[in-house]
Amino acid sequence: MSEPIIAVERVTKQVRDSTGTLTILHDIDFALDARESVAIVGASGSGKSTLLAIIAGLDTPTSGTVRVCGVDLFKIDEDARAAVRAQHLGFVFQSFQLLANLNALENVMLPLELQGRNDARAQATEMLRRVGLGERLSHYPRVLSGGEQQRVALARAFVVRPAVLLADEPTGSLDFATGATVMDLMFDLNREAGTTLVLVTHDRAIAARCERQLRLEAGRVEPTLAVV
Repeated sequence: MSEPIIAVERVTKQVRDSTGTLTILHDIDFALDARESVAIVGASGSGKSTLLAIIAGLDTPTSGTVRVCGVDLFKIDEDARAAVRAQHLGFVFQSFQLLANLNALENVMLPLELQGRNDARAQATEMLRRVGLGERLSHYPRVLSGGEQQRVALARAFVVRPAVLLADEPTGSLDFATGATVMDLMFDLNREAGTTLVLVTHDRAIAARCERQLRLEAGRVEPTLAVV
């Protein structure tokens, strides 16, 4: 049996302040195989985004193990984690996270250039056409609508053909109709690329489109990881 593409084992996250110790995540355990999709759901403050950041190696657990594509993220240093992210992960955020001083094409080219690809311009152009922005290549984020910015973000995430896509409330800044269009596109791209999807959302309809749901309640996983 092949190793899961993501394995989270007994992950706990605690932070300390003047009032004492706050436990954000309690002994989280789950695993995902290649091409699976999971929605991490729960109320605000339940630990969803913290868990996503730990899976990405952007935050460090207090205890526990996270393996992504066979790599134990917290037995390597930050430079090595950054290399894992560049090679295996794509990201889509609620706030788009586009670089304001780069146009749409340059934003999508960037992860390819960081990989040293010599076909970055051609691949980025094709991906922007795939998301319906072939006429917006030279436009900067400030002149793009929210929906267009999120489509640029999708193009940037998928252009490297990531093994894993991590999406944090990707429709949170969009109106309902635009958000629905963006989600249709994200799921279409995900199927085409055969990517494993980890999606943080508070939207039940979006969560229901994933194969599984991981429900957090005050930092704890509810008893079942349900197949939808």
